[in-house]
Amino acid sequence: MSRADLIFIDMCKDILENGFSDVGSDVRPRWSDGVPAHTRKRFCVVNRYDLSEEFPILTLRPTNLKAAIDEILWIWQKKSNNVNDLNSHIWDAWADENGSIGKAYGYQLGIKHKYKEGEFDQVDRVLFDLKNNPYSRRIITNIYNHADLHEMNLYPCAYSMTFNVTGKKLNGILNQRSQDVLVANNWNVAQYAVLLHMFSQVCGFEAGELVHVIADAHIYDRHEPLVRDLISRKPGKAPKFIMNPDIKDFYEFTVDDFALEGYEPGPQIKNIPVAV
Repeated sequence: MSRADLIFIDMCKDILENGFSDVGSDVRPRWSDGVPAHTRKRFCVVNRYDLSEEFPILTLRPTNLKAAIDEILWIWQKKSNNVNDLNSHIWDAWADENGSIGKAYGYQLGIKHKYKEGEFDQVDRVLFDLKNNPYSRRIITNIYNHADLHEMNLYPCAYSMTFNVTGKKLNGILNQRSQDVLVANNWNVAQYAVLLHMFSQVCGFEAGELVHVIADAHIYDRHEPLVRDLISRKPGKAPKFIMNPDIKDFYEFTVDDFALEGYEPGPQIKNIPVAV
């Protein structure tokens, strides 16, 4: 039985049963018909996934791993802020007529900074430290740059990663300010699990724990019946994660270097409304 499913079910039950409802408050998000999109939320949800035991992808319903990896490569490898460099249309709503989402996400990771050891962008700094000073407690990325927030079409949701080596294992903490649990939770978990596997392989480590910290984990009002149906399903067996072992350079990974063996998820939830 997939541990990721059990974590997801417990989190959703906690939000639905004990979460704070903002009904009656003046909220920013709106449904496509203009109606305010209210939520039920829990503050500071912390979920832990041991990547040495299983790959954390839901079996309750499918998660499109290839598309999730494509987005993580768009941000961390291409360091792009243009949707024309992405193979899906998930960012189209926040792009301008030229395809730019502003000075957000990959743009921030690609900015070079000066250090004692030289000039690096944030991704190359992580790679340098993991290879040269792996037991440092300062291996952190952060894309929530206040100086550029006014030029971002969407403030970063998943904004910070902290990398920490314990023995032969590389662990990571993903910090997220806000999350639409039904739409994005497992998408983010799966893609950052892949990222941790990638960094582990090219830097000579084993993938350890991914800890996901969500400041505002919420379920939208129109999602509640969908979530209740989803968590009533029976979890399946976690699939085997396969990554091309020949890749030793972070910038050589492509979406074709990853696969799942034995992934048999339940039916997809169709026509999920998205609040903007």
